[in-house]
Amino acid sequence: MKKEYRIKKNQEFQAVFKKGKSFANRQFVVYALDKPDQLHFRIGLSVGKKIGNAVTRNRVKRLIRQVIFEFSNDLDQKKDYIVIARMPAADMSYEEVKKSLAHALRKAKVLKKAAH
Repeated sequence: MKKEYRIKKNQEFQAVFKKGKSFANRQFVVYALDKPDQLHFRIGLSVGKKIGNAVTRNRVKRLIRQVIFEFSNDLDQKKDYIVIARMPAADMSYEEVKKSLAHALRKAKVLKKAAH
């Protein structure tokens, strides 16, 4: 994923947490914040130490990034997103992550219905 599509700064994370809306299912929490002046969406990932060791956390982040990349055309472009992984995400396959994240994004009403 390109650099301009990422949220890295703590300040930007906090803005999404404070002003954005959150939507959750068992495996993921998705925060979405409207950014009408933005040309494309940006994403921030949070995978805490409770999830597992560094290898596990990086694997989860890679899976989330890939799913977001696949959904990139179907996502609402004028928003910032933060995806927080919960405990069950550590043991999920790619297909399960995709299905679960799609569910959370549809709940947030930011993913077009066609994507699955």
